[in-house]
Amino acid sequence: MKILIKEGRIINSKLSREKKDILVDEGKIRLIDSSIPTEGVDKVIQAKDKIIIPGFLDMHVHLREPGREDKETIETGTNAAMAGGAAAVLAMPNTEPAIDSPEQVKSLQKRIEEKALIDVYIAAAITKKREGKELTDIKSLSKEGVKAITDDGDSVDNSSLMLQAFKQAKKNKLIVICHCEDKSLSRGGALNLGYSSTCLGLRGIPKEAEFKRVSRDIDLAAEAGAAIHIAHVSCRESVEIIAQAKRRGVKVTAETAPHYFSLSDKSLWSFDTNKKINPPLRSEDDILAIKQALADGTIDVIASDHAPHTENEKDIEFERAEFGTIGLETQLAVSYMELVEKNFLDWFDLVDKFSAKPSEILGVRKKIIKRGEIADLVIFDPGKTWVVSKESIISKSKNSCFLGKELKGKIEKVFARGELFSF
Repeated sequence: MKILIKEGRIINSKLSREKKDILVDEGKIRLIDSSIPTEGVDKVIQAKDKIIIPGFLDMHVHLREPGREDKETIETGTNAAMAGGAAAVLAMPNTEPAIDSPEQVKSLQKRIEEKALIDVYIAAAITKKREGKELTDIKSLSKEGVKAITDDGDSVDNSSLMLQAFKQAKKNKLIVICHCEDKSLSRGGALNLGYSSTCLGLRGIPKEAEFKRVSRDIDLAAEAGAAIHIAHVSCRESVEIIAQAKRRGVKVTAETAPHYFSLSDKSLWSFDTNKKINPPLRSEDDILAIKQALADGTIDVIASDHAPHTENEKDIEFERAEFGTIGLETQLAVSYMELVEKNFLDWFDLVDKFSAKPSEILGVRKKIIKRGEIADLVIFDPGKTWVVSKESIISKSKNSCFLGKELKGKIEKVFARGELFSF
């Protein structure tokens, strides 16, 4: 089937900002030119005033399979990811059971081959059962093709064990993704420690729980000479520590999620449990620091930290509700509104944060809009507004922190593995 995309603005990189036509034939990009005739074409997509970007790589996604298919599955999660513009995701290992052995990796790979609608890369656990007591067989996990190791959802408290993990990761050419949280400081907290937590009468989570562990993990990585990636950065102090480490030559990269540069802890005055997130939403000052860090390159990646939960885990008292929000389907629109429209990033930088950087960090081939490539691309209408609702959410769980919010910028069509989907 021949599909012609007309007059879209193609964003590949700083060196590619063409307003051109794209001809897709049998799932491959056959031609990119200023004016491609419609003769012999089966379908024409008018993309004037729209942005065309490569399908991106979301390097922080909880697919919940195996074990919690009531929240999300490989099939539903990759469908939601595709609708949100991702052509690939990195699946976190905090499943039931955890992805902590070659056998678990093989089993998950088989499920992915059978069910995934887009590419799914696997992150394995640092420690067995993610308990922080004994290292996994990192060498064997690497041989099975995992792209990273992480105990995401938990931090490895034992510094000596964590140092050994960094050394093993370096030896086996794996990136270590760190969930930086000292639970001796955060335990029992429900939101950011500050004015809001005091007024709401809820126990707060101090920033120290995050940034002190960021500092420790970076120091351990530096000692081992290993690469480290800091997950879901939420506060100014963490940004400053990461920036200092980069200046002294540590192999450190970092990510944040759209909720950390768009929502503050003031939004919790409604006791909306969908905004109960770990690390928690911070202050307006922290939001500005995150945006500036994205602009100056201190934070390399935007990822969703898609964390689906069932209604009975969220529709309860705030203190008892699970931490986490879904984000696959809203992250591009929120990032466009908060970063591009407010002049922190241009479109080329945004694509870099979503696509080029995560691909580089994980050592995988990035998607690109180029003649001869499989069509993995997104058609985005920057002028279209829409309201996030449970009915509009494709993810199996509906716990979005943006429910009821009007967003600007809507994905209209996606080519995934050469196949066209409309939303």
